[in-house]
Amino acid sequence: MSGYQYVASPAALQEVVATAMAEPLVAVDTEAASFHRYVDRVYLIQCSTRNATAIIDPLVVPDLSVLGGLLASANVEKVFHDADYDLRILDRDFGFRAKRMFDTRIAAQLAGEPAIGLAALVQKYLGITLAKTHQRADWSQRPLTPAMLAYAADDTRHLPALRDALRNKLQELGRLSWLEEECVRLESLRWTGDSGPSSEAFQRVKGARTLTPRQLGALRELYAWRETVAADQDKALFRVIGNESLLAVSQALPRTPAALNAIPGLPASLARRYGPALIAAVQRALDLPEHQLPVRERGPRQAREPDIEARVERLKLARNPVAERLGLDAGVLCGKPSLEAIARANPADRAALGRVDGLRQWQVEVLGEALLAVLRAG
Repeated sequence: MSGYQYVASPAALQEVVATAMAEPLVAVDTEAASFHRYVDRVYLIQCSTRNATAIIDPLVVPDLSVLGGLLASANVEKVFHDADYDLRILDRDFGFRAKRMFDTRIAAQLAGEPAIGLAALVQKYLGITLAKTHQRADWSQRPLTPAMLAYAADDTRHLPALRDALRNKLQELGRLSWLEEECVRLESLRWTGDSGPSSEAFQRVKGARTLTPRQLGALRELYAWRETVAADQDKALFRVIGNESLLAVSQALPRTPAALNAIPGLPASLARRYGPALIAAVQRALDLPEHQLPVRERGPRQAREPDIEARVERLKLARNPVAERLGLDAGVLCGKPSLEAIARANPADRAALGRVDGLRQWQVEVLGEALLAVLRAG
């Protein structure tokens, strides 16, 4: 299979979806632009059957409801690579929910693959080298270049064949049911991102905890200014000015252009472009009375629970040899959050273990007796 169809009309979309509905599976991927834009959204949706690839442009065809019907159909398997984010933004932007999925990234993890990126898996299983040229491309730009569209097409073009190879491997290992359980859980994923910037987001800038209240006030002013500029220009925050530069200006508290230009952590180009705005933001902070300065944010301190911590460590000692025997990453077999939940619940038998929140049935079957033995031993 070569080439792709660029879908730029409702009629073409209807035809693509009708064709896919008659197929056993369709591979799906999305392209967004959070690396470039202040407001993120889906800018492309790629779909590949075993015989054809379509690239759907939501900017040209805004009504994608028929595609939502395809994703929701239980008659067609949807193949994703690392479906988590795709499913969340499809829910966010269109309210689409997918059913009956096969995630090649999860399949690779359960097969014990050390490298689970799409390019690495396609190279290993299909002998095909994928280009990396447009990994950070701005998918919001129009027109898209032929090279960008070809790159986007490759993100789904090879997924059906990769799915087949990984499915066969999982079947040989007796782990296909593990994947099926994981993929059913994907159906409940929903967008849970923030509705907007937090007024305290500046507190999360790396290094903010080292600032004095006055410097922290400057960081707050600078952060708010950057939000306004980024929103007006629809640019990702770091493309206006990076956190490191904001922190450096906050530490120096420059009052003059000369002082601003002397800051080592501020590139000269940014000092020239935004000099007056940066100095004005600092001055607003310098003019604030003490009682209006921000208070350094302190997260709630969690009390240590030595008994739980010790139990988690013992559970790890039971888990790790099983993971090694299965050729799995220990975190894939059973991650620390699950071990902590088990340690807190302290189940007495398999039935109780199976009720621990977040624990899969396949994990109970593979690992249950080893974990229960640790818990019974105290």
